[in-house]
Amino acid sequence: MTIPEENFIPYAKQWIDEDDIKEVEKVLRSDWITQGPAIDEFEKKVAEYCDAKYAVAVSSGTAALHIAYKVAGIGKGDEVITSPMTFAGTANAVVYCGGTPVFADIDPDTLNIDPKEIEKKITEKTKAIAIVDFAGTPCDIDAIKEIADKHNLIIIEDACHALGAEYKGKKVGKLSDMTVFSFHPAKVITTGEGGMILTDNKEFADKMKVLRHHGVVKNPEKGGWYYDIEELGYNFRITSFQCALGISQFKKLDKFIERRREIVEMYNKAFSDIDEIIIPTESDYAKSAWHIYPIQFKLGKLNRKEIFDKFHEQGIGVQLHYTPVHLFSFYKKEFGYKVGDYPMAEKYSERAITLPLFPKMTNKEVERVIKVTKDIIYDK
Repeated sequence: MTIPEENFIPYAKQWIDEDDIKEVEKVLRSDWITQGPAIDEFEKKVAEYCDAKYAVAVSSGTAALHIAYKVAGIGKGDEVITSPMTFAGTANAVVYCGGTPVFADIDPDTLNIDPKEIEKKITEKTKAIAIVDFAGTPCDIDAIKEIADKHNLIIIEDACHALGAEYKGKKVGKLSDMTVFSFHPAKVITTGEGGMILTDNKEFADKMKVLRHHGVVKNPEKGGWYYDIEELGYNFRITSFQCALGISQFKKLDKFIERRREIVEMYNKAFSDIDEIIIPTESDYAKSAWHIYPIQFKLGKLNRKEIFDKFHEQGIGVQLHYTPVHLFSFYKKEFGYKVGDYPMAEKYSERAITLPLFPKMTNKEVERVIKVTKDIIYDK
């Protein structure tokens, strides 16, 4: 059976309305479509929301990670401990800086990096810990801070899933030395592509603003035309019209998260008593932004590919988040990682499927996903 395209439910989808389009149009009709005031405004709004002192907007979440590692001083021979259960950008950006990603296994309940495993991986080469708020649920930051303080390590929080999430009643964005957000269309709010770093460290913020624009520094005393490059930077600029979209989207952030939580509640109610699947959990200390809703099938007569294909045959665009990074060919070849290195992450990944979750999703669509899931489980 072929499902009509208009009835296909993707795992994620942006919600752009007429207000968003009008705000972008205003900037497109202005004199500043890049490097304009909308960038400062967007940075200020996100920083204030998260109670952080500084924000630096860039072209993507991966670019944000890249310059965060750069200002943290990551270079050749340095190690950064991170989770294997993340999008590859978290580790790739370490490699861009010449460093080595060292993985620490996940907690099977939270699916976040396990603080006890971090401690085991620290060496004299370790310079930073890059934690990942998987699916929008913050890590146990206090436990990780204790380790970081003990070993004098910088914490870079990959919160690309977690804008709007809370840890012990505090918004994610101020809790680590640097916090990175993404505004990809699958995320809680979108600028198309885009990212941002939040920090309370002025030196970090000032340096990141230089690095995002080729490393250019100006000196008006030497002339209005004068600029120099003291350290090699990048073209990681975000456009003004992207930030105009971000500002408009940001007004709806809390509403978007509220709707995500409503959908999660519907899923949890439907699946909590089904022995064949494991549903994601929310720690006592955390309020998740619920970027994704990953369930785990206790594989029996069906393998994961068969389950995945059955969903897509029924017009449900499930996805996998993620293949553990250490299992990618590049990481096996370059760093010697192999199957079996991180058993908790591998076990989760082998049976995980991400169900659709996005604010524009209707209750009827949620109910359809629930029905298809149950039909697959009970082989109807």
